[in-house]
Amino acid sequence: MSNPEFFAAVPRLTLHDPLAELLGAAENGLIEYGYTDAVKLAGHSCPTVAGAYLMTLKALAKLYPDCPPERGAIRVELHAAQADGTAGVTAAVVGLLTGAAGEGGFKGLGGRHSRRNLLAFAAPIDAELCFTRLDTAVRVAAAYHPEVVPAPHELQGLMPKLLAGAASAAEEAEFGRLWQMRVKHILIDHFDDPELVVCRENPKSRAD
Repeated sequence: MSNPEFFAAVPRLTLHDPLAELLGAAENGLIEYGYTDAVKLAGHSCPTVAGAYLMTLKALAKLYPDCPPERGAIRVELHAAQADGTAGVTAAVVGLLTGAAGEGGFKGLGGRHSRRNLLAFAAPIDAELCFTRLDTAVRVAAAYHPEVVPAPHELQGLMPKLLAGAASAAEEAEFGRLWQMRVKHILIDHFDDPELVVCRENPKSRAD
């Protein structure tokens, strides 16, 4: 699988997964994920996939400032309903990284390591996502603002042709190049932009 070169330059995430350690799948239970893993899961690279990856990295850095995040010990809530827009894509990427799953997730071994019911939709939160540590109950909400990195204006002219199946091979290639240029700007050039991903610790829910 050949990917744009910038994929390899995106910061990676290392987590501790006690289940993987128990079952001998990862030495010391340490698992590393990169943006390429998210792309393989989603089947494409776009601002939504990039945003889900970024929000997870930023939120987990706040939840676990002094040690690797504990995969499988994090509850994730999405503001969007499961059928809304790109909620499913976001949930898939976040679930990959955190281990959180819905009712169909792994039920655990001997009452431990369950991943089931750690992922919920339509939560009463004022952000796209909320991450909660199960051991401390500390919460971090993450909001993503992709409008901070606008799409190249040339995409507006190419999109109708592409959707109508009227684009030439050269135009299709240019569309892909411009599309990934925006993703690169999001993940590389604006990685530390405080306006792109906004994290808040211990936020109140709308029900509070």
